[in-house]
Amino acid sequence: MNKDFTFNIKSIRFDENYRPSSNTRITTNFANLARGESREENLRNTLKMINNRFNSLAEWDNPQGDRYSVELDIISVDMNIESNAESFPSIEILKTSIVDHHSSTRIEGIVGNNFSSYVRDYDFSILLLEHNKDQTKFSIPENFGDLHGKLFKNFVSSKSYTENFSKPPVICLSVSTTKTYHRTENQHPILGVEYKQDDFSLTDQYFGKMGLKVRYFMPKNSVAPLAFYFRGDLLSDYTNLELIGTISTMETFQRIYRPEIYNANAAAGKTYQPSLKNQDHSFTQIVYDREERGLLAVQQGKFTEEQFIKPYKDILEKWAESYSN
Repeated sequence: MNKDFTFNIKSIRFDENYRPSSNTRITTNFANLARGESREENLRNTLKMINNRFNSLAEWDNPQGDRYSVELDIISVDMNIESNAESFPSIEILKTSIVDHHSSTRIEGIVGNNFSSYVRDYDFSILLLEHNKDQTKFSIPENFGDLHGKLFKNFVSSKSYTENFSKPPVICLSVSTTKTYHRTENQHPILGVEYKQDDFSLTDQYFGKMGLKVRYFMPKNSVAPLAFYFRGDLLSDYTNLELIGTISTMETFQRIYRPEIYNANAAAGKTYQPSLKNQDHSFTQIVYDREERGLLAVQQGKFTEEQFIKPYKDILEKWAESYSN
């Protein structure tokens, strides 16, 4: 099979009125914040944190610290496998836009940021766990992440992507708790101090198969580096405001989701190993159920196995064999 799949892109605004849809793919993290008695307060406080962080980094010509606000859209991508079959929810990413209230302009931000994928849930929560179930030593299945990586690269090079987005994606995630990071002398005016490590994490390797490189930066007034996954040149391909939009958004989510690392009371030093067992941290006033998130990842992985991996096994294998970048 040498014909590429096609993709349908849907967009929904992430604001204090956001309600997860029951019939489209929603990012577990966002859905978690938008449920329960505290949903509106959660969303309002999250957006306020993002805006405050943005203005603290974009401090030039911004004496009151209120010049900018960030708008967020959840981008859901459905993949069409066969012309007569139902589409499958492929991935979900986040798009930032920056509103400049001084000039009354709206500036396009970066697409990517957060990253949610059913096939990734299957790979990590089903395939990887099943592979290691009876193993005495942890190992990775052969060709782990190959299909997912090719599907992602196929989407980014598709007509649907290029018609909707002007630049390649940047995904910003937490650093790995299994690796040690070392501060370098390199410092970027927006991204901050660069950290490096001696060995890539499993997530780094997985995103590498998606055609994405990784660098680690700790922005000003942050307490831990973030992992930035990108194509091309992260430091040259994006404007300062585009980078600030991604930093302010994803650092805020990480402060909520991983306060042990990103809301710690002490900043990372020259040598840094993140830990979710760190007790010296503060909680945000935003309610988030991390345990539920883990359970949903398994459920979504099983859904992928039954609705995508098994039914389309032959088609996917033939497509992957013939796929070229």
